[in-house]
Amino acid sequence: MTDYVMKIDKSSKYLMATLLIIPMILMFIGVYGGLMQTLFRAGIVQSDPFMGPDYYKGLTMHGVLNAIVFTTFFAVAFGNAVIPYALRMALNMTWAWVSGILMLLGSVLAGLMIYMGEATVLYTFYPPLMAHPLFYIGLVLLVVGSWIAFFNWIPMYLRWRRENSGQRTPLSVVGMFTTFIVWFIATLAVAVEILFMLLPWSMGLVDEINVMLARTLFWFFGHPLVYFWLLPAYVMYYSYMPKLAGGKLYSDMAGRLVFMMFIVFSIPVGTHHQYMDPAIGAEIKFVHGFFTFMVTLPSLITAFTLAASLEYAGRKRGGTGLFGWMFKLPYFQKDKWLFSYLITGLIIFIFGGISGIVNASYQMNTAVHNTAWVPGHFHLTVAGPVLLAFMGMSLYLLGQYLNKEIKMKGWSLSVPYIWMIGVFTFSWGMMRGGLIGMPRRTNTGATYANPDSALFQPDWIYYIDLSVVGGVIMTLSILIFAIVFFTTALSKQREGEAELTFPVSESYHDEDVSWLRNFKPWIIAAIIIIIIAYTPVILDVLAGTYGGSPTYSPNSPVPLR
Repeated sequence: MTDYVMKIDKSSKYLMATLLIIPMILMFIGVYGGLMQTLFRAGIVQSDPFMGPDYYKGLTMHGVLNAIVFTTFFAVAFGNAVIPYALRMALNMTWAWVSGILMLLGSVLAGLMIYMGEATVLYTFYPPLMAHPLFYIGLVLLVVGSWIAFFNWIPMYLRWRRENSGQRTPLSVVGMFTTFIVWFIATLAVAVEILFMLLPWSMGLVDEINVMLARTLFWFFGHPLVYFWLLPAYVMYYSYMPKLAGGKLYSDMAGRLVFMMFIVFSIPVGTHHQYMDPAIGAEIKFVHGFFTFMVTLPSLITAFTLAASLEYAGRKRGGTGLFGWMFKLPYFQKDKWLFSYLITGLIIFIFGGISGIVNASYQMNTAVHNTAWVPGHFHLTVAGPVLLAFMGMSLYLLGQYLNKEIKMKGWSLSVPYIWMIGVFTFSWGMMRGGLIGMPRRTNTGATYANPDSALFQPDWIYYIDLSVVGGVIMTLSILIFAIVFFTTALSKQREGEAELTFPVSESYHDEDVSWLRNFKPWIIAAIIIIIIAYTPVILDVLAGTYGGSPTYSPNSPVPLR
């Protein structure tokens, strides 16, 4: 199978450069913030040279830039590349630029407010923590920009359906539309929270806010956000990784089923983040816990399908015996460097998924709630398959759109393996410490890790230090990647026109199933389940809360007003 080659015009080139390079810089800033958090917690530093002594300010910068800004920019950039390529149609560049400019403006506004100390609200921006109105406006612009990108793809898709009646939509397009269907539905709730609650509150139009309702609206968005991160990586796993490995995708139908299942089950799960919130009844928490476990079904299908795909590739490359195929995959092959980013992310995600079962279970969640276990698990998901897939594909797209040869491929190949060592070390320290009560979102270095403090907890020191070792290794990996990325970006262009091509995998089993051809029934099913799952939650919250809360600063023991 010969991969299709798409010509890249100048407007697409400059847009993609904007969508890849600027958020990558912001991501590097966020990673620096993450390193400083580990050093703060260990008591190694008491002040950040750029952020000052405010631990929570740096924590906010780390979360917002890495978990929200970078991921949203990449998803839009990846969609702008994948969908025109797979449908073989031109992207409407006017609306693509409008989308990118709004996202960039919003990110700058939000980032400046954080840096100025006007938005120390962490990435969850829970009230009664209040940010400057421009922070919330920045988030709105970022989300609206991403919506415009999504709406820009829909006419292309509908036109393709009309012109290709009877043909299946390319699997990568199914995956990207699934990503943004989940994103659009989820962001509706956080848009309501920001526009009708947080923004008027921060502007002084209302004095108090219903904290429980705001938390509920956030988590309607907050957990589906995880799947917004994961699904572009799933597109790479299903569409490109089998070919990079030297084989075929085991089942095209399995991939389509997985994406459709995510539409149905990714939204009505948010209340499992609110197991400890008193205003929500136990019965509806059970329902959300059940739906959370249902999301494991597409993950298990993915585990089987990708394992079968990789086994086929390994045996095709000469692997024999029960496990011999594993040793034949191109883990360290320079011309298949992108494979290393995908396979290491997949390995990390195995442990991220297993540890996530703890968070989803009410009884086990009670034991780890608000402990360091949570960010330990979190980094095995967003900092595992998500970050590595996004980094690898960002470098790949940079080379394609700017017509550059990827430089230092050997160093690039080392990045995911160094990162894997670092993230396992970091997460083990955080999760194991969490099991003995080490808190999250707390500057332990100023209290619990400080021998001079009355709150000193010697049992936590080893695990805090272990997280520092892991954090340093992770930062080293990112520094190597930054050198590779910018060395490539600043290198001379190759001769000829810029062209885009993807290593699209053929399917070993290529069944055409009619009920997987259309998004509409799955979206309708999702809406019905959301209504069933969230109507009792909202009613419980409204009935169980009254009045509101004044604003509060994490650096001040008294309300701001």
